[in-house]
Amino acid sequence: MNIEIQPILLGGDINCYSVARAFHEEYGVKSIAYGRCALGATKDSKIIDFRIDPRIDEDREFIDVLMEISDEFKDTGKKLILMGCTDAYAELIIDHRDILSEKYIVPYINKDLKEKLIEKESFYRICEEKGLDYPKTYIFSKGDKTTDFDFEYPVVIKPSDSVLYWQFPFEGMNKAYVAKDKDEFVKITDRIYSGKYDKSLIIQDFIPGDDSYMRVLTCYSDRNAKVKMMCLGHVLLEEHTPTAIGNHAAIITEFNEELLNKIKDFLEDIGYVGFSNFDIKYDSRDNRYKLFEINLRQGRSNYYVTSSGNNIAKYVVEDRILKKDLDLKLQRQPFYWHVVPNQVVFEYVKDRELLAQVKKLRAEGKEATSFGYKIDLRWNFKRSLYVLLYNINQIRKYKKYCR
Repeated sequence: MNIEIQPILLGGDINCYSVARAFHEEYGVKSIAYGRCALGATKDSKIIDFRIDPRIDEDREFIDVLMEISDEFKDTGKKLILMGCTDAYAELIIDHRDILSEKYIVPYINKDLKEKLIEKESFYRICEEKGLDYPKTYIFSKGDKTTDFDFEYPVVIKPSDSVLYWQFPFEGMNKAYVAKDKDEFVKITDRIYSGKYDKSLIIQDFIPGDDSYMRVLTCYSDRNAKVKMMCLGHVLLEEHTPTAIGNHAAIITEFNEELLNKIKDFLEDIGYVGFSNFDIKYDSRDNRYKLFEINLRQGRSNYYVTSSGNNIAKYVVEDRILKKDLDLKLQRQPFYWHVVPNQVVFEYVKDRELLAQVKKLRAEGKEATSFGYKIDLRWNFKRSLYVLLYNINQIRKYKKYCR
């Protein structure tokens, strides 16, 4: 490649580490990452220059810092690639896309489209228009006294605006809730609205099935809004701590042509560009795959995409810098990714067929874990210790929360 690149990443969690790993694997480049505080996922890494700014998520500071970084490289000829690794950072990038695009490669949609997709209630309206399946849903507003819906209890409760929701933490805060009856529903909604969050809540029909009924889909749409990569993952196991419920812990990639075609048509119809990430659940009651949400970025578990043969950094570079006309890549072959020890997968995944597939893929060498990057761990005692303690902690957490 004749062009030098410099990734600038925003965030410090496993999402950020996985993106940095993708850039390092493909181009041997060290990423610069910014966050409000140090996090174990990116701390002491040889492939990341992590910088701390407690106010990086504030509009003015956000722009000032990114302009300063661009000045740092103005005489180097390097192409700066900007990627957000949380919802909040992705939104900030989109909101300031015009000014940032003067200095950076910014593979994101515009603000108008963001506003239509980011809140779940408006996203579901678009799903309705485009013929995409989603769970039966009721939009609950602050002060609403409704406790009866056109679906039965248990019901799922989650914020429509998750970015705003996480800005105001409170005791007993969960990523999502399940109310078994009316009394529990009232207690949960009262607790949420006792704080500063005042946007709508999404009340949904609870789709039966354990973690293995979940799917995750990651797509890349090029500068012309044409989908160029789709990687569907069959979730084996999710995290179960209250604030991390739904985060993927183990995935096997799979192929579902009908589902992929539906999402492809949807993304191209709305003019989407950049990475998109969908949370989906299979409903055995009607044999349909139902969309929960779209994330306007690569997902937290994005290394399942890179490790299965779809390096996410390469898509951005070849599309946005080299201006290649890429072929559409649909991931067809199974590959096993996990971010928890295999003993956790073997103990808590109940589907014996899926476990048999895991063992087969492991035997074939088709296995990866986000933190298992030998280049980063070699002669790096602090990093190696973190990964060891991380795995031990995962075993403890599943014993506590996954019953």
